[in-house]
Amino acid sequence: MKKRSLLFAFFDIFIVFLAFLIAAYFKTGKEKALFNYYWVPFLIFESVWIISSFLFKKYEIHQLTNKTQNIFNIVKSNLFVLFAITFVIFFASLSYSRLMIVITVATATVIESLVSYFYLHDKELSVEMEILSDWEERKKEKKELRKPFPTINEELTKGSLYEKLKNLIIEEIGQNPFQLIKKYIPLTDKNTLIIATTTKFNISNQPKASYQYIVNLKRINDIQYINKFFETVNSKLNLGGLYVNNVETYTDRKKRILKKFPPIFNWIYYFFDFLIKRVMPKLLLTKKLYFLITGGRNRVMSRAETLGRLYSCGFEVVDEKYIDQQFYFVARKIDKPVFDANPTYGPLIKLRRFGKDGKIIGVYKMRTMHPFSEYLQAYIYSNNQLDEGGKFKNDFRVTSLGKFMRKFWIDELPMILNVVKGEMKIVGVRPLSEHYFNLYTEELKQKRLKFKPGLVPPFYVDMPITLEEIMLSEMRYLEAYEKHPIRTDLGYFFKAIYTIIFKKARSR
Repeated sequence: MKKRSLLFAFFDIFIVFLAFLIAAYFKTGKEKALFNYYWVPFLIFESVWIISSFLFKKYEIHQLTNKTQNIFNIVKSNLFVLFAITFVIFFASLSYSRLMIVITVATATVIESLVSYFYLHDKELSVEMEILSDWEERKKEKKELRKPFPTINEELTKGSLYEKLKNLIIEEIGQNPFQLIKKYIPLTDKNTLIIATTTKFNISNQPKASYQYIVNLKRINDIQYINKFFETVNSKLNLGGLYVNNVETYTDRKKRILKKFPPIFNWIYYFFDFLIKRVMPKLLLTKKLYFLITGGRNRVMSRAETLGRLYSCGFEVVDEKYIDQQFYFVARKIDKPVFDANPTYGPLIKLRRFGKDGKIIGVYKMRTMHPFSEYLQAYIYSNNQLDEGGKFKNDFRVTSLGKFMRKFWIDELPMILNVVKGEMKIVGVRPLSEHYFNLYTEELKQKRLKFKPGLVPPFYVDMPITLEEIMLSEMRYLEAYEKHPIRTDLGYFFKAIYTIIFKKARSR
């Protein structure tokens, strides 16, 4: 029996354990049910599961190249377990819940299928470019760009040209948005470009090589290639120049649809709108069909995605407001665009994190944030600061589904592949992005880089609250691991499991 198959079996035990926890939560609302009434049948269930998995060659994934064949093996094995356990419960007249069995098998099947897909699709996965090494250096604060905005010259707010522009803008977008534009943009300045367009051609075709101010009155939802549009705006602005535009966010879109149609019909319409405009663009099989049908226009976007795209294209946000059911932003050019060649909308992502010896590794995760959210780390930190446990306060980047996945660590399951590849280990400090890594002390940075990061962090043993406590917790673990590696990891692993089950520690 190959060592790799045993490793897969070990991780499968963890997956089934997690699936059983989720089933217990939905059935009783209390995960502790696993350790009173259900713990004995669970051990039997786990044993049958592992035996069936070996019989149906589920753990020989490393020998396969066909993703469909592997998923077929998973489904065959898991259906066998479902029927076998249900048969025993029925004919032995046992009182154990068949619903819990079904939920456990279904959840484990989904997780196993996703993990196996990740494993076999590794080379084809597009890397979500959290380019924090070069990009963070390039976008560090430029003091000369942080000066207060000059007061708009009163002479520039007088005259027939100004009145004409004012009336045209109000006619296009309304009085309230005009007040925001007026605050930052000298309308009659020769270095100001005011345009209403959804194509980058109308920006790049301007006769002037550069502007200090660019205002677009059309919402970005209708722009086919949004990042290309932002990049073109960036190329036409001087360093420190301002760009004003707007977007209808998905929350405002939902309100508009529910208000527009009568009850019942509005929710039916919204369901299909959600399916087509939010689900289809994120799935590999339907993504091309979506863009073929819609041309990439009338997109559904979030505030986080909009701001993330701006930051990835060399802008920083200096003001943002919800006005008349539209989200308006004022952005300042501070750098060149990142030119992300492989942006991803899908549920599976690969993030750049620090590994052993400072090597950048691609850490696999399920998406829990809106697209392009990784570019907003500095923005979130400067505006929200850190909450208890080292997470950002009021992090609007996390989706509703993402919060659920984080609660049960579903988003972190793909990191098992990093363990299999030898880039991570079971117990260890979390792999960090460069922004978060740079918040640590120099001593802890050096200590961290000596070892591989881990799947189960010391956080779930000590449950620290502040960043300082997190650093102390990690230093304590690393010093102990340096002296007694195996003993330390075993001790931390079982303590973490105890904390998770009995103290209900949850990820955020």
